Amino acid sequence: MEETIVRAIQDDYPDDFAWCYGCGRLNEHGHHIRTSWQDDQTITIYTPEPEHTALPGFVYGGVIASLIDCHGTGSASLALHRKNGHEAGDGAEPPRFVTASLKVDFLKPTPQEVPLKAIGTITEIHPKKWKVDAEVYANDTLCARGEVIAVVMPATFAKKESE
Repeated sequence: MEETIVRAIQDDYPDDFAWCYGCGRLNEHGHHIRTSWQDDQTITIYTPEPEHTALPGFVYGGVIASLIDCHGTGSASLALHRKNGHEAGDGAEPPRFVTASLKVDFLKPTPQEVPLKAIGTITEIHPKKWKVDAEVYANDTLCARGEVIAVVMPATFAKKESE
């Protein structure tokens, strides 16, 4: 039985902030990465497209990095949202995060045509800064490990009014 994400934090991002190439639901060319809780960790299920090939049969590393990046910022959003007394889908606007640091270790070649599962473990390191350790699996094989330092999106990222 294939795992699915029913309600993701990215589903609740306001339209002005739902354009990210990795996780923006409104970016028609993007990956549409979606992150949710699984017990006390976070989970993202993502199946790369055929054009995400590095070599025949294997996923391009940049797609893996994008998966870890957006899984990390989504995980931080979930964690702060929960800390603020909310859950994805409860009607409250979740906090948005940007990546301050991204580290990826590629452990094994990642096979094409397999759903990938990112599992995140979250640590608060400052009220506006969170660390997410992520592991990416293809079936039961650990293919990549990453660390995202995510910070609350600065107000200067807000959409500017036209003058």
